[in-house]
Amino acid sequence: MVRSVLTARGAATSVRKEPSPGVRDAKPRGAASAIGAEQGASAADAKRGGPRGSAPWAARHAAKHAAEAAARNATPPPPGSARATLRTPQDADELKARLTELSQATARVRALKRTLTKDFWEATNILAQLLDQKLFEAKGYATFEAFAERELEFGKATAQRLVRIPKVFQEAAAKEIGLAGLMTALESIEGEKESQTRIAVAQPAKPLKPPAAARSGSA
Repeated sequence: MVRSVLTARGAATSVRKEPSPGVRDAKPRGAASAIGAEQGASAADAKRGGPRGSAPWAARHAAKHAAEAAARNATPPPPGSARATLRTPQDADELKARLTELSQATARVRALKRTLTKDFWEATNILAQLLDQKLFEAKGYATFEAFAERELEFGKATAQRLVRIPKVFQEAAAKEIGLAGLMTALESIEGEKESQTRIAVAQPAKPLKPPAAARSGSA
């Protein structure tokens, strides 16, 4: 009999602990209030045209600018306009090709500098090509000397003489003379030209004074 009473009590307790279907599915009152407030705020923001704290016209202003930008981007920029210059600079492909060629030539000359006494002929031909095609202008340099001094660490006089070697001498004769002899020869040629220039621009001689008898007769 005691056993049956305990069993009945346990069954009653388990029945009391099991919640009803309506109670189990119900949401807390606080969560429902938060969801309702969030939905109300979203509806108010949509009605106002933007998030809370923004000006009423901000959303319309942003939408208008976005539509104008999309319309501009959909059409090609007119020639000469600022948008065309910024997006597609003139001769962009040619400038890119010249920069690539300049970069490759610069790297090659830097490598040849280590054995310049032996490989000067190739280096001087590359330098002469850079000068003739004015590739240094692609990097913003106004003169070849400025480019050689900054990018290759050649002095102005050295750069000028190096580019003259393949234009003045034949390859076989130049290799026989050697780099040092060629630089000395070019220095001598430059010295002779400078002396001739000084003679050409010399001041003319002053006229001689008339004889004393002529001066006295005129008086």
